[in-house]
Amino acid sequence: MPTQHISRRTLLRMAPLSFLGLGGFRQLNATERGSSEASGKACILLYMTGGPAQQETFDPKPDAPEETRGQFKPTATSVPGIQICEHLPMMAKLAHQYAIIRSTWHGSDTHGVGVHYNLTGLKHAPRAAGEPQVDRRDPPCIGSVIRQLRGDRNGLPGAVQLPRQVGDQNNAYWGGQHAGFLGPRYDPLFLHDENWVPGNPVPGLAPASDVNADRQATRSDLLDALQTARPATGNADLDFLRFQRQALDMLGSSAAWKAFKLDDEKPGTIERYGDNRFGRSCLVARRLVEAGVGCVTVPWMFKQSEQNFDTHSKHFPKMKDKLLPVVDRAFSALLEDLTARGLLDSTLVGWTGEFGRTPKINGGGGRDHWGRVYSTVLAGGGIRGGQVIGRSDKNGGLPADDPVHVSDFFATMYQALGYTSASAVHDTSGRPHHFMQGRPVVKLLG
Repeated sequence: MPTQHISRRTLLRMAPLSFLGLGGFRQLNATERGSSEASGKACILLYMTGGPAQQETFDPKPDAPEETRGQFKPTATSVPGIQICEHLPMMAKLAHQYAIIRSTWHGSDTHGVGVHYNLTGLKHAPRAAGEPQVDRRDPPCIGSVIRQLRGDRNGLPGAVQLPRQVGDQNNAYWGGQHAGFLGPRYDPLFLHDENWVPGNPVPGLAPASDVNADRQATRSDLLDALQTARPATGNADLDFLRFQRQALDMLGSSAAWKAFKLDDEKPGTIERYGDNRFGRSCLVARRLVEAGVGCVTVPWMFKQSEQNFDTHSKHFPKMKDKLLPVVDRAFSALLEDLTARGLLDSTLVGWTGEFGRTPKINGGGGRDHWGRVYSTVLAGGGIRGGQVIGRSDKNGGLPADDPVHVSDFFATMYQALGYTSASAVHDTSGRPHHFMQGRPVVKLLG
């Protein structure tokens, strides 16, 4: 595809994933906004596709029986009394900046259910069978909620997801990743080209070197004339035109869209984050919120189960060599960078996956799906760092104290961003829907 041409395929990759009906969400009368005093102005959600083991991340169990405790040791952190996995040494030094929730739960051991819960805080609309894929009947993801309530700013969309979708080799798009019944207008901008290196020019969205602003404007005028002569009919055509217009706006807003590029970042900064798709995506996420984007979701960079956190076999070498070092570097760099730029107080950072892993190590040296308890992390945006909320039992199998349902985890994020249980979004028919269904964890909020 020539670089000056934006193909229908490229536009559709940016466009919504399906066009289905409404339903599957509780409707209530409500005002649109809650508290305006929260310090969180933007959100970055780091999503660990596959479901990371709580025992080998933020809830080590060194005193558990041999078949449970695993091969890794705990390490001390910057907060006395709090220990995390030894293979997260950079995060250990920053424990005073984030809070760990060791009692998060939702109860399902199914990827699709867990994905939807951990991108929306809510249960998906009923399905006849199988793993829930994206569906317009579902509640919206957090990015879409924020996009509707905050709007698009500074020539940029209000929500972005990169470097890929949340799915695996068997399921391309699990549910919960778009605006659901809010409609495609509020979908995040998805940047999912597998050949794209985050921080490089976005494929198909940069004009050729010989196409200056005047030439691009002439092309846009010609396109407008042709489309006026042949008006669009039907929802699909209208949606296509809207995404086409957004793509053309990208070409004409070079200053705003520089946020997606890393050519003005120091090589040392890129190296600090990690020169890989996940690390570079975290750096782009920082640039996007700095430029005015309301919510950036950064899923893990690989879809294949052998390369993500779905560690049913060879769990310990995968975590030690492939997974934890990348997360440790990128997550810690993001917190340090936001702090240095004076953005951490106004930027909420969340870390989660679809569930945790089983207490017992299986015969293949792995851990299986476990939605009964897992660990999540929150930082910035007014979150009180340096603390642990909740406790799992001695085997890391069930909440022992202060269970925090995933809906409570999201309610805490929404509260930190200035919303309350009275806040509502509106579907395509204008009906209000409450999106904050759980109770915020008060001890986490400053």
